[in-house]
Amino acid sequence: MEVESFENEEIAKMLNDWFVSIKVDREERPDVDKVYMTYVSALYGGGGWPLSAFLSPNLKPLMGGTYFPPDDKYGRPGFKTILRKVKEAWETKREMLEKSGTIAIEQLSEALSSTANSSKISDELARVSLKRCSRQLASSYDPKFGGFGTAPKFPRPVEVYILLYESRKLMEEGRQSDANKNVEMVCHTLQCMARGGIHDHIGGGFHRYSVDEHWHVPHFEKMLYDHGQLANAYLDTFSITKDTYYSSVAHDILDYLRRDKIGDAGEIYSAEDADSAEYHGATTKKEGSFYIWTSQEIEEILGEHANLFKDHYYIKPSGNCDLSPMSDPHDEFKGKNVLIERKDAPSMASKWDKSIDEYNQILEECRKKLYDARSKRPRPHLDDKVIVSWNGLAISSFARASKVLKAEPKETQFYFPVMGCDPNEYLEVAEKAVSFIKSKLYDSTIHRLQHSFRNGPSKAPGFLDDYAFLISGLLDLYEFGGRTDWLSWAIELSYGGKSINELQIVKDSSRYAGIAGQGIFLFLLVAHFHVKLLPTTRVVIAKNICKLSDEDSVFNFDSVHRAAQRLSISLCLNLRHKFSHTILMSLARKRLSIPMKRNLVLFIPRHNWSPMNLLTIEFKSEQERETFKRVVKGRSINAGDVTFFRSENCSYNTRARSPRCEDLATCSLSSEIRLGAPRGYPKCRRAKIMQHLRSLRGM
Repeated sequence: MEVESFENEEIAKMLNDWFVSIKVDREERPDVDKVYMTYVSALYGGGGWPLSAFLSPNLKPLMGGTYFPPDDKYGRPGFKTILRKVKEAWETKREMLEKSGTIAIEQLSEALSSTANSSKISDELARVSLKRCSRQLASSYDPKFGGFGTAPKFPRPVEVYILLYESRKLMEEGRQSDANKNVEMVCHTLQCMARGGIHDHIGGGFHRYSVDEHWHVPHFEKMLYDHGQLANAYLDTFSITKDTYYSSVAHDILDYLRRDKIGDAGEIYSAEDADSAEYHGATTKKEGSFYIWTSQEIEEILGEHANLFKDHYYIKPSGNCDLSPMSDPHDEFKGKNVLIERKDAPSMASKWDKSIDEYNQILEECRKKLYDARSKRPRPHLDDKVIVSWNGLAISSFARASKVLKAEPKETQFYFPVMGCDPNEYLEVAEKAVSFIKSKLYDSTIHRLQHSFRNGPSKAPGFLDDYAFLISGLLDLYEFGGRTDWLSWAIELSYGGKSINELQIVKDSSRYAGIAGQGIFLFLLVAHFHVKLLPTTRVVIAKNICKLSDEDSVFNFDSVHRAAQRLSISLCLNLRHKFSHTILMSLARKRLSIPMKRNLVLFIPRHNWSPMNLLTIEFKSEQERETFKRVVKGRSINAGDVTFFRSENCSYNTRARSPRCEDLATCSLSSEIRLGAPRGYPKCRRAKIMQHLRSLRGM
């Protein structure tokens, strides 16, 4: 519409003469976008962007829509016709127009609040929601090309989380076959995405979505929030399967962000455009110009290896955007190629009679050459706005990668564009991003965030997403990096300044407002329900609250537990028929259903004991063992006897006294850790220890 209508002189004159035109950046003001999108969706049965809304002088909506062509066509009125009709109605039927708008708002407000005021929820709904989620996904699963549903296909990591989490529960129930089916769906989907054109094989990272069912021809925009979530999806799948294919893709995503999306001060930029000029000096831009290739270009750049590369990535002289009628319906990419791997590297290496290592090295060399050639093209515009919420998602993935990727075998080979760095470098990226936000976008005197940064902080205040995702990232950074100052800031954001309380809970309706009391001009309070492409904000908050209540004793657990319950209740009621959106709600409600248990630690001096005399413990995972070692490092206790320690703060920094951690046998007591008293230990004291352990665990 910008080109077709807003730059059209006739339409521009109509807008300037009859209206006060305001263009809203929905990334800068998501609260405004949410309100008017809710209105348009409710009245017309669907929404989308670009969003057009016509308002009265007091900002009440009168009518709206999405895309309008400049003139009448496609069976719908053109923008010129719409402008004339709105002007005519305002001049001749103003009172009726305003009244109908008011009625629509009242009805919409009533509909939004009808379920939010409930304080009860069926236990059955909470119990079966996750199962229904996975069933719904299984029914929409594409067994041939991966993913769920039909084109256009978006990478939706939340759907991966549903299946992975459900598979874990099935394994716990002994249903290994069903669990394997879930994991197979996840693996096939992630592989198809990584082999498809939605993945940038030359520079790394993923595009916005695929217009066809093959994950082939994408909308070429690259969004930060996709990469933060996708990296975690591949990390989780690697953790389960131990297959380095998935860890390599996680590296690919994070290395792309490090190379192309991070500023000098550690800030992480929000997006790269889809369009770019075909050549330097061109006055117009075209979709995908930076990323697509002709067969002749490939031959000229790659020389002797061109045929192998073309075979591997399905490159043809006529162009390869022909896999589906939806791939290129308007022949925009005729004669052009979007790289896609239709077969895996081992089978192609066999076809070309080469070892897999030699084959991968040839592909790597070719990708490097194409990367250098592509770097000389005009780049897509970089949106260097720094959005706190999106940075929070990326911070989480970098922090998690710093530990998860240490499980890769030492002999793992990496091929360009994957750099294969030391995972500790990812932790540094996360910490620099957090430091930037804290120094540039946080006012510690009032405990408030600003929403974004570009040449200075934006005027927009921090929204609920910003607090929720940043706190979640801080908690991951603390868990995987061990620095308690990040935990302290998460606590400060959540509790110390009460900023999140002021932002969040509208007490009479259990709903959340979008901003810190500065949205009074908005006609409608809209809870931040789930957007398919992002985690559900309110449930992220519920999970954060639960984590923090375990970590620090300044929280009144009962009150935050009730607050989190209210959030998940209202969310569940509003999404009772949208089970594919409820995964995080399910996880939070499961957490909330478990009675509170403080962290418990047993210290036994090693002094003069044989290994058989130490407490026998079995950790759920190596990560749990390492986390515990990090937590108690440098702490001390009373010397000379068995000491039981009931922590009120997971920092374990107040109740300790003497010998060093290295001289102790330690364990953290939870439902996931099996306990046993020392073998060969005197039975009387052994029984006493176990009795005391059981009594402590019940606290």
